[in-house]
Amino acid sequence: MPLAPALLNLLHETFPVGALSIAEAERLAYAYDNSRLNALPDAVVFPTEHAQVEALVRACRAHGVPLVARGRGSNTTGATVPVQGGVVASFERMNRILRIDPDNRLAVVEPGVLNGDLQQALLPFGFFWPPDPTSAPWCSIGGNLACNSAGPRTVKYGSPRENTLGLRAVAGNGEGFRCGTYTSKGATGYDLTRLLIGSEGTLALITEATLKLTPKPSAVRTLRATYRDVGSAARAVARIMAQPVTPCALEFIDDVALKLAHDHGGDSVPLAGAMLMIEVDGEPATLDSAVDAVAAAARGDGLEELRVAQSAEETRALWAARKALSPAQRTISPNKINEDVVVPVSHLPALVDGIKQLSAKHDVLIVTFGHAGNGNLHVNLLPRDDAERARAHACLADVFALVISLEGTLSGEHGIGMVKRAFMPLALEASTLALMRNIKTAFDPDGILNPGKLLP
Repeated sequence: MPLAPALLNLLHETFPVGALSIAEAERLAYAYDNSRLNALPDAVVFPTEHAQVEALVRACRAHGVPLVARGRGSNTTGATVPVQGGVVASFERMNRILRIDPDNRLAVVEPGVLNGDLQQALLPFGFFWPPDPTSAPWCSIGGNLACNSAGPRTVKYGSPRENTLGLRAVAGNGEGFRCGTYTSKGATGYDLTRLLIGSEGTLALITEATLKLTPKPSAVRTLRATYRDVGSAARAVARIMAQPVTPCALEFIDDVALKLAHDHGGDSVPLAGAMLMIEVDGEPATLDSAVDAVAAAARGDGLEELRVAQSAEETRALWAARKALSPAQRTISPNKINEDVVVPVSHLPALVDGIKQLSAKHDVLIVTFGHAGNGNLHVNLLPRDDAERARAHACLADVFALVISLEGTLSGEHGIGMVKRAFMPLALEASTLALMRNIKTAFDPDGILNPGKLLP
């Protein structure tokens, strides 16, 4: 349904020529994200300042029109698909790094700044922002915050929630506000910053973020361990995380994933029952002892080979299997179902074993890999035809039930969006969901912000 003329007039008053579009081609470009789901918005706007966002929210609220914030659309859950039409606000033009402050270990950025661009800007100062999703070269800070998206470094440095000091935002009632601090300590009122991070644009639209920076370690060492079977590798993860040295990356790749990567990437990818990719960072004076401690924990029953890279070239070679995984999966199934469940690390062996059993039970190919140091695994179901697709969806429900039974939860970094909404009552009890709905109502009384997402 086209927007009411009165609302269009308000939008034209707020956004200059070129910053508002109702053309079908432009609307189609903002109708989908990496989930492959799509729905056509009625208009797309491109804010460049906080005041425009306040005016936009007030206008949409006054006319009861849905409003969906969008970063770069790299999420896999349908979180930015405008399922009820309305207006998509693309923050790609709010892409300024406003301040880099090494003395206070912080940076202030707009939401459209790309993660990779921020990391490059921080390099001369000797700092980095720890969240490192695979999509870092093209995903935005705003999107990282909306979904609490992280990556391999989370095991040591934490997710966006642990690396964000404060936010500026506009709630669904049209009121702008600031939350958080410019300091590393703060005990003043409710922590709205952590509440907004991971809320997927359902509570407020973020217009500025104050990020906590971390000094960049001067050295990194890469290890690759192959194992007889997935259980041996999973038990090694638990041993590594039970000793004092925390790796900055601890990645798990199962046997099915290794075979796919080997077929795609060649002999540089080993064939084994499972593999761990491990990185340890620090200063040269202490790095050798840290690597020795992690290597000792990696050794144990089922270990086949443990290699430590001695050069940058060898490091790239060791990571070849992980790099080959995504293109390899696409050759098998363009309709893969990519989930990112998470369990306590001590339960990782049971999760890996249970997924193997579910793959056999439902006769569906499942590739499992991911951030094992957090217990966060990417479970990729690869249906190749309609019959397998139906079995895959039944299998997915069993995967989630298994995860919950192991004290885990539905998502470690992708978020809920549309695709996992129906499973939220499995993960959270009714009283918890009721509190969440009350919070949603407080921020967004008329429910205009990203409707049809996150809460069932």
